[in-house]
Amino acid sequence: MLEIGTLKLKNWLIMAPMSGITNFPFRLIAKRAGAGLVTTEMVSAMGLTRNHERTFRYLSSSPEERPLSVQIFGSDPHVMAMATEIVVEAGADIVDINMGCPARKVVKTGAGGALLRAPDKVKGIISAVRKACPVPLTVKIRSGWSPGQTVACETARIIEGCGADAVTIHPRFVTQGFSGNADWEIISKIKAQSRIPVIGNGDVSDPPRALAMKRETGCDGVMIGRGAIGNPWIFKQILDLEKGLEPTTPELSERKAIILEHFRLLSDLMGEKRASKVMRGFLLWYTKGLPHSSRFRGSFTGIKDFNTMITAMDSYFITLTGSSEIPISKTNSMDYQIFQHETRAGRER
Repeated sequence: MLEIGTLKLKNWLIMAPMSGITNFPFRLIAKRAGAGLVTTEMVSAMGLTRNHERTFRYLSSSPEERPLSVQIFGSDPHVMAMATEIVVEAGADIVDINMGCPARKVVKTGAGGALLRAPDKVKGIISAVRKACPVPLTVKIRSGWSPGQTVACETARIIEGCGADAVTIHPRFVTQGFSGNADWEIISKIKAQSRIPVIGNGDVSDPPRALAMKRETGCDGVMIGRGAIGNPWIFKQILDLEKGLEPTTPELSERKAIILEHFRLLSDLMGEKRASKVMRGFLLWYTKGLPHSSRFRGSFTGIKDFNTMITAMDSYFITLTGSSEIPISKTNSMDYQIFQHETRAGRER
């Protein structure tokens, strides 16, 4: 169990916020797969305060994925405080402040990783948000702006001093992006000086790495990002490994079911046409490492709706089994009607 402020999570595994990835469908699948906490995509504080419809879509949620952490970014303390009130009203169980994003469009506004070069701004933003935030508050940082400018320990002290309930550290520099290796020793140093929970993030690509991070750094929780894309069962595998059980990989039938459910949830959220385009990318991850996946990927561009996706999946999974089993699109002639009914029902909610 992991306690963040007044919130008790069922375990110590947290799904990282990832732009273009961690929308509601992805979060719900991760939650069902065992994540103790899921996090939204990074949400613009300015967009929320200006009532941008597109920005508010990032807050789409359901009780099934709770508890939910909503990550916001910005550079103005007043705007960040106003955005905090908005996301709490929308149902956020935790408010997370991004102070590490390396994306140029974020950094050029003085937000995200740019804040690691402005300790006074860090203090001003966290203090303002803390006053406006009745739920647990967390902050996500990186090692610093660039090699030779490690400020993580100093920034973590400011974060704790301003009343945050936990700090997450991705031990790469902003200028690194996701290149090179994460320096877990920085996580250890922050844990040694902190009285609030410390969550480690970076290079957790499989279950043994998650346990290794926790063991080697002493961190209270582990945040998993890229390792969960197309591999949501990583959370259950980690928990099984922690119990001394052998982690299992999903059967092909389970993998197919998850893909189908992911597509249904995406269609519910954004419509079947747009969901088809988004799903093409996810299918690359869902089939990564499987035999003959490169041959299957050639059919991705032809996916335009539910039926064309099922056709592509049938062709590929039958190749994997090496059998002449009945394609899943033919197993139940009601599949598509059920899909359409569930999608319409979801939109009505």
